[in-house]
Amino acid sequence: MEQSGTAALLQGAVQDLSSDVASALRGGGHAPVTGGPEDGITVAAVRVLGADLLLPHLLARTSPPPDTLEAFRLTVKTFPPRADAAPTVVWSHWAMRRTLRRFEQNDGLTPAAGEGAEPDAAWLDGATWQYLTHQLAVLAPLAVPGADSAVARAARGRPVDVARGFVRAVRRRDWQQAAGAGRWLTLLDGVPDTLGLDSGLDFVELMGGSDPRVALQVAAARAMRRSGALV
Repeated sequence: MEQSGTAALLQGAVQDLSSDVASALRGGGHAPVTGGPEDGITVAAVRVLGADLLLPHLLARTSPPPDTLEAFRLTVKTFPPRADAAPTVVWSHWAMRRTLRRFEQNDGLTPAAGEGAEPDAAWLDGATWQYLTHQLAVLAPLAVPGADSAVARAARGRPVDVARGFVRAVRRRDWQQAAGAGRWLTLLDGVPDTLGLDSGLDFVELMGGSDPRVALQVAAARAMRRSGALV
């Protein structure tokens, strides 16, 4: 029962943070995130969102509130990937470290010095378009204008496959995957005009937007299209 209650608290915290980030990406307020070592739920929720917690500040080129940055820093320190962690976990942590360095060293405006070597991305080599889309959706926080990585290069090399994956996710009513894939597609050249990405994102938001994590990804895609900024 206690474990179930903790899971419910974590789910609620993730939804609240996702709603805050989505609101900020739409131009609304972005409430500071507070939490210390004793607040395991907040730290775990920040870990689920990953680098997206600071995305509104990255796109707007603003400094996050100190409490938010400290919660982010604490999460990076508290949740290093294990030696046997899945590639998506390793990459998510790497994205958080890269984002943290940008704000600590350069106010988030330019890539930070000493970002460190990228994790291995060989698991994406030769991936089917279905699997590629699934993995990209999980790693949607890496889809940021101007932020290069091996994962981003894999996506740029297969825009038609990502578009196919987006359509498949919509047909399967997998709104989180569709929203994550749609976010990547906003950054890719060579996406077929017949896809109708803007209308597709509207549909994903209509059908799945009650899920704050779907709303976050759709808001991110639109904010990146509006900004066109290199971060």
